[in-house]
Amino acid sequence: MVQCHPPLEIEELPKEDEERLEKLFSKLDTDGNGKIDIHDLSVALKELAPHINRSYAEKFLAKTGKDPGDVTLSEFIHYVREHEKNLKLQFSHLDKNKDGKVDLEELISAFADLGIAIGSIEATNLLKRMDQDGSLNISYDEWRDYLLLAPATDIHALIHFWRHSTYLDIGEDMNVPDDFTQSELQTGKWWRHLLAGGIAGAVSRTCTAPLDRLKVFLQVNPTRENMTKCLAKMINEGGISGLWRGNGINVIKIAPESALKFAAYEQVKRLIKGEKNNQPLEIYERFAAGATAGAISQTVIYPLEVLKTRLALRKTGQYSGIMDAARKIYAREGLKCFYKGYIPNILGIVPYAGIDLAVYETLKKKYINKYQAHNEQPGVLLLLACGSTSCTLGQVCSYPLALVRTRLQAQEKAAKGAEGTMRGAFREIVQREGIRGLYRGITPNFIKVIPAVSISYVVYEYASRSLGVNMT
Repeated sequence: MVQCHPPLEIEELPKEDEERLEKLFSKLDTDGNGKIDIHDLSVALKELAPHINRSYAEKFLAKTGKDPGDVTLSEFIHYVREHEKNLKLQFSHLDKNKDGKVDLEELISAFADLGIAIGSIEATNLLKRMDQDGSLNISYDEWRDYLLLAPATDIHALIHFWRHSTYLDIGEDMNVPDDFTQSELQTGKWWRHLLAGGIAGAVSRTCTAPLDRLKVFLQVNPTRENMTKCLAKMINEGGISGLWRGNGINVIKIAPESALKFAAYEQVKRLIKGEKNNQPLEIYERFAAGATAGAISQTVIYPLEVLKTRLALRKTGQYSGIMDAARKIYAREGLKCFYKGYIPNILGIVPYAGIDLAVYETLKKKYINKYQAHNEQPGVLLLLACGSTSCTLGQVCSYPLALVRTRLQAQEKAAKGAEGTMRGAFREIVQREGIRGLYRGITPNFIKVIPAVSISYVVYEYASRSLGVNMT
């Protein structure tokens, strides 16, 4: 039953528009009390505008009325009228030939004017999100209806809302970095995203540190003991707190690694683009740029990786801290020891980053192509599933190299003969433990994926909001 509201006396508001806005208000006012609150809007948006999430709903209410939790019909109409004027103005900027519609070429041109390079495939998918009649052109009514409840007021924010209400990229140590638009680079939003990602990574790594240490312990101890026995040994030797050994340096290295990878990625992208500065990178170009950036950042921070492994495997009282460990290891083994396992580590970037990127992009595009025409936003579970699947497959293919790297990092003395080399380590593992030995410790790694990605998602969402940027 539609809630009836008293007639409004608003100057210059055509009866048709008044009826349209009253009808929309009634749909949003789900409990029929004549006011809209966050509960009303959240319930209504699931049916009316699934592309808008709760964070945008809260912003919309905050801009609509004096009391953001209690918006009346008159406040709603006043805000919407002003918002529609702005939407009409922004639509006219997109409509270059002034024919009352925005087509594919106009859309790509508008993005280019904002410093955002998009290809024809992404532009077509964006058109499909708003297009209601299948014409692949956007009329003003379609533009207005799609963005009416978006709290953005300028074209940059509207375009960001439109483009980023589709997907989420989830990162890992050796994955390909995120792409930032020219606008995000110029306004400084990029460092806020990196900081939010660093905070999310620190919390996620700390929460899953016991599983990470268990993985390292299993990798370097070629015994037949299962996870339960290894975990019991670790607790008996170092107590519950011992499960977090090596986590401190694992968190510390996030900042330099992320900064180096981002800087290198942007430089390599410029070299690949050349004269085609406004053209988006193809997947294989993103992979090449990401793998190169990963190799550069790993080369610089690799001594921290070795320290992390040694600290995770240390016995009680062996080292008093990170600096003490670095001094003792250097005095005993020299500078060269801080690059043990470097070659398999660099080689592991290629299959991990390539498969992670390819699988994630494939899953994402399949979803977009199937559901985007219906204006459906990918749910959190689906996004986490895509990220977890791509991450897991990347780990499976690169894990033997990661295991050999850890074995070499853990060697406290230079091994005799071929055992101290990557080839020798592979041969020794296969001869003593079989092919299965190359995947020792992968179970806790699999167990870690879903909680790590889930924690990262939640923390990143809250951190990015606090820093004034949104992930969607």
